[in-house]
Amino acid sequence: MEYSPPTPADLQALKTELGLTGKQMAALACVGEQHWRKYTGGADPREMPYPNLFHLAAQLALSPAELARVLDKIREIGGQVKFEDRRPEARE
Repeated sequence: MEYSPPTPADLQALKTELGLTGKQMAALACVGEQHWRKYTGGADPREMPYPNLFHLAAQLALSPAELARVLDKIREIGGQVKFEDRRPEARE
């Protein structure tokens, strides 16, 4: 697999499109606010790792039932996860 991360401008555009705060976007990407800021700009922006982008994309793309299936699989494999739905539509 080859991976090229989104640019800081791409991530900022997504944040704007979704109408979310930096804190909300950080939660979707499973990172702290400070890391989110590093992915979206600054003097030395960082690239978003694939697992974080996958986490963010999964929450935006999967239905609640599909996301539940993924979380159930994590538990079946032996992981423990307490999940709080932070997707934009969950706020409505």
